Amino acid sequence: MRIDTNILGAVRMPDAGADGPPATSRRYGRGDYATAYRDFVALSTVADEVGFDTFWYTEHHFQHEGYEVVPNQILLGLYCAAVTKRISFGQMFNIVPQWNPLRLAEDFAAADVLTGGRMRFGVGRGTVPREMQTLGARIESGDNAMDAAAEQANRERFAEAMAAIRLAFGQDRFAHHGKHFAFPPEGIPDRGGFVSGLTLVPNVTREVEIYQACTSPRTMDYVAEHGHIGVYTRQSPRRLAEAWQKHAELTGEHGRPTEVGEEQMLVLHVNVAPTHEEAVALARPGHDELAKLLAPYGRFATYDPPEGMDATPFDYAPTLEESMRQRIYLVGDFDEVAGQLAGYRELLGLRRLSVSMDALGLTPQQHQDQLRMFAAEVAPRLGIEMSGDGQRTLEAAA
Repeated sequence: MRIDTNILGAVRMPDAGADGPPATSRRYGRGDYATAYRDFVALSTVADEVGFDTFWYTEHHFQHEGYEVVPNQILLGLYCAAVTKRISFGQMFNIVPQWNPLRLAEDFAAADVLTGGRMRFGVGRGTVPREMQTLGARIESGDNAMDAAAEQANRERFAEAMAAIRLAFGQDRFAHHGKHFAFPPEGIPDRGGFVSGLTLVPNVTREVEIYQACTSPRTMDYVAEHGHIGVYTRQSPRRLAEAWQKHAELTGEHGRPTEVGEEQMLVLHVNVAPTHEEAVALARPGHDELAKLLAPYGRFATYDPPEGMDATPFDYAPTLEESMRQRIYLVGDFDEVAGQLAGYRELLGLRRLSVSMDALGLTPQQHQDQLRMFAAEVAPRLGIEMSGDGQRTLEAAA
């Protein structure tokens, strides 16, 4: 089982929690964002030193509220790769409809070449109208009453952009002409002739695994068809087991039989401490701040229904205790968290895990300590040794 870590990418937020200001009223300045970037780089060096395989960022734009302040994960990952030794850097996720697909492919390929293959390519359809529409795309959202036309336009543009990206990565010379994109456009004069094909320069020198957020049955089918790694989060073990089994069945229906866990990745919120009580105290402000931010957008509707309800409300805002009960947040002492992760590994055939340990409100030192404690105390209880040289099973080490 490979163990990664990922971050929301927020500014320092000491007043995070249920009693803090409303999410929409937060305002931060240029100095806060600059400090956050120094924190991100320092955190990546700790993740490298203690043995995480990959450090994943998140793409968002124009968030003066301070929650997600990384607009270009490839650029940040490239810099962090230059100041670390071996850890990979991934994008969770590049919001493809906001990009010219060939610029995205070029940027990733250049970073992958410069880092010697230390980049992981993640893609998603997006979530926030503020950034999507500003950058020329559309998305369904709680802010636009889940506009079905925007959802369909987003899916079309995403699928066509991904077709062009896979083509550009896979062929030395390519052309794509579809509903939304023409690469190259017709009639471009060039050296006495016309452009009929393009070459991505530079291009990747290895096969690129593509990771994609898997949030709906339609997306799951698309991911299974194209052999992307489906990334799952905020679902109970029961729902995950059902989804991963269905995912594996779909790969077979598309002519690519796989085992459960072979083409899936799990993202879990994790907070650890020497005692259960300390871990809960660390996790609560960040959990409650995130619930306050994301509940209006339906981001917790994937939870099992609350007691006494047949369905989970769209704007459901769970308590930390409910998130822990459903094992969507793993919070506790080292034995507790390791035991719950071992259960996931057995249930799902888990091969790829990313632990999100950057609870809003933690200081940079507390976040770094979370990574260190996980590597030193939790991973060995799972039979995995993490170090600056990477990861290996304790059996192999012996």
